[in-house]
Amino acid sequence: HTFRDKFIAGMKANGYDEDFAGRCFRQIEGFGDYGFPESHAASFALLVYVSAWLKCHYPVVFAAALLNSQPLGFYAPAQIVRDAEEHGIAILPPDVNHSEWDCALEPHETGLALRLGLRQIKGFRQEDSDWLVAARGNGDRDVSAIWRRAGLGSSVLARLARADAFGSIELSRRNALWAVTGLGEKPLPLFDAVSDMAGEGERGEEPEFILPPMSIGAEVVEDYTMLRLTLKCHPMRLLRPALTALPSSAPSTPPTARLRSAKALLTVQDGAAVSVAGLVLCRQRPGSAKGMIFVTLEDETGTANVIVWPKSYERFRRQVLTARLMKVTGKLQREGIVLHVIVDHVENLSHLLDGLGEEMRPDSRDADGAITPDRPAAPPTPRRHPRDQAKVLFPSRDFH
Repeated sequence: HTFRDKFIAGMKANGYDEDFAGRCFRQIEGFGDYGFPESHAASFALLVYVSAWLKCHYPVVFAAALLNSQPLGFYAPAQIVRDAEEHGIAILPPDVNHSEWDCALEPHETGLALRLGLRQIKGFRQEDSDWLVAARGNGDRDVSAIWRRAGLGSSVLARLARADAFGSIELSRRNALWAVTGLGEKPLPLFDAVSDMAGEGERGEEPEFILPPMSIGAEVVEDYTMLRLTLKCHPMRLLRPALTALPSSAPSTPPTARLRSAKALLTVQDGAAVSVAGLVLCRQRPGSAKGMIFVTLEDETGTANVIVWPKSYERFRRQVLTARLMKVTGKLQREGIVLHVIVDHVENLSHLLDGLGEEMRPDSRDADGAITPDRPAAPPTPRRHPRDQAKVLFPSRDFH
């Protein structure tokens, strides 16, 4: 309002009618009530600077803060953890004896490590976490001790077991599930003292069973199911042999367009024909991009940026919108260290994710080509329809 008189006087001096000048000022004044583009830009620049400074000088603190602020709009927990690992940060899994509700920092041989919090476990409540942390004292030695002291039901303990959170008491995911299976929903108070003195559960000692270990693929699937990330092995590393052996469906594919990893694209010249495959992290279709779609693919070596022009989108609309595991063939575009693949052909390879969690069969080969020995069939694990499994375990973040 302090500029009103000056504005109207200036317009009148330039030959404009006072009524017109007043209407022009009211229009600008209306925008000024919510626009403030300069101050908005300055505020955002400050946030960007502070965030970049923290990430540069205290990356482990920055990563922990992002994970504790979930859900965020763009980056999923798996990408935050992966970026932290690439910057030399040790990531420790959630654990019944070491984790709090939030992600926290722990002393480590590399300096400070990031311990994933119990909040990362899908469906695990903060109330149950508070009971677990308050009751553990100097640490629990077995599943039944947690069951008695924290008062957590068997269904809650099973969720912890599926999240592989019993590593500190040397129980694998499958063995922990087995130990939880025989527990009731709540312990009986009458037998608490006897159980503690005897060092055994209310049902007495049980015969020991040796369960076969889960395959790495099954471990990865359970990690993504319960934690939305894995610290064991990237799914693309397990699928790489199958992807390499899979013939391309792209017509007239140049020999130079052989399947490459995201990291290998850094060695390819500008304009070369390439193929790259990976999990779909996100799809973006900004309104100002004239119909272009930007897709980010992730494999075991890094990420690849993909551009789908409107003509390619018309041909491969279904694949572009539905694929969880996508293979693209096209031309590499390089500007300095920034790389994009301009898409000519798109393949939906999501079906390869369907069998990722299946137990390895006798004499099958793992991702490194090693032959696995015969072993007994494993106990059944929770199953899902393959389409639902791919969608639940590897969802993309789409922005339109």
